Amino acid sequence: MGWSAYRKPGLTHHHSVRSWKGYTLVTATAGDATYLLDMDGQIVHRWYYPDLRVFYARLLPNGNLLALGNHPDVMPTITPPEARGLPLNQRARSMGGNGSQLVEFNWDGERVWSYDNECIHHDFVRLANGNTIMPQWVEMPEDADRLVQGGLREPRSKRPKLISDDYIEIDPTGKEVRRVHLWELLDPRRDPICVLEERNEWTHTNSLDLNVADHTLLFSCRDNSRVGIIDWSDGSLKWKYGAPEIFHQHHASWLPNGNVQIFDNGMHRHGNPYSRVVEVDPKDSSITWQYAAKPQQQFFSGHISGAERQPNGNVLVCEGTAGRVFEITPQGEVVWEWISPFITIRQGEPRTWIFRAHRYGPDDPALAGRELDAGNHRSMNRMFELGRWPRR
Repeated sequence: MGWSAYRKPGLTHHHSVRSWKGYTLVTATAGDATYLLDMDGQIVHRWYYPDLRVFYARLLPNGNLLALGNHPDVMPTITPPEARGLPLNQRARSMGGNGSQLVEFNWDGERVWSYDNECIHHDFVRLANGNTIMPQWVEMPEDADRLVQGGLREPRSKRPKLISDDYIEIDPTGKEVRRVHLWELLDPRRDPICVLEERNEWTHTNSLDLNVADHTLLFSCRDNSRVGIIDWSDGSLKWKYGAPEIFHQHHASWLPNGNVQIFDNGMHRHGNPYSRVVEVDPKDSSITWQYAAKPQQQFFSGHISGAERQPNGNVLVCEGTAGRVFEITPQGEVVWEWISPFITIRQGEPRTWIFRAHRYGPDDPALAGRELDAGNHRSMNRMFELGRWPRR
């Protein structure tokens, strides 16, 4: 979809009776801050980090913020074609979602923990024991690389070695305690790269979610449009789903009923592209619920983005490339909408991208005893109203 460069940012709509009340966490990709908003779209808390450009962040139950990003000195400056002959750690910087640091900040914005790895990216799962699971880019063995089908064709001599993902678990000291090779679980012929994508990556994981009840890890891969479930105890693949039902999807997440919710971006969908949110039953791969706009083309984000189910059944949707966060009822009615004013400059272009958004209820443990007052951020909220948020 298209939108005006002069649209009014901030809260644009709120049905106070039908929305699920809470505080919404947003981070502008490559920005230097994360913001917590009230239902009026006003900032009630900010984490500011001048020495980190954050891709994505979310709250932990203790109120700390876990953020994935890069030091400003190692921000991506090259495109994948230019990076072909570079070492993996430098090549990784050219790919969307890359982060060289995973950092935990306390409520006051002080660093309390960090993990450095130039090849981690996109998402992370903090476990109750303090361990963390995250995806890491790895170069595939040559014998596996040559079996992978799909992607834009070019002379083999010019193709870079394909990159896939490992899923790693580290303890609080940074020691690796578990690793699963995704390229060993997927089928190089039945799970091909989209024919409109470069042969740079096979998988490109963009989300992870752990079901603590049965220790199964849910993953989403963009480049081959695949979602799957891994038994994290033994590393075996339990379920797989993807194109032609969904296309270049993001943010696969577990629902309380055991189903899986997916933001289906719809990029390279047959016919006119459009996005939707779907709920899928892994037992038979059937779609049990979905949301798409009417007309469909009014809701589209070709990449990034996410959807989070709320306790009352509503869904908080992040239309990432538009910088639009909105809440819908199960019937598809929009009951809350907010447009990001945060502008970051990437590759010389102004963007209002948001990878994913989360909402936390007033009784969430992360917010217990916290002062959440828009009046403490009066000057920033006034900038919202005037539309004068600075570009960074």
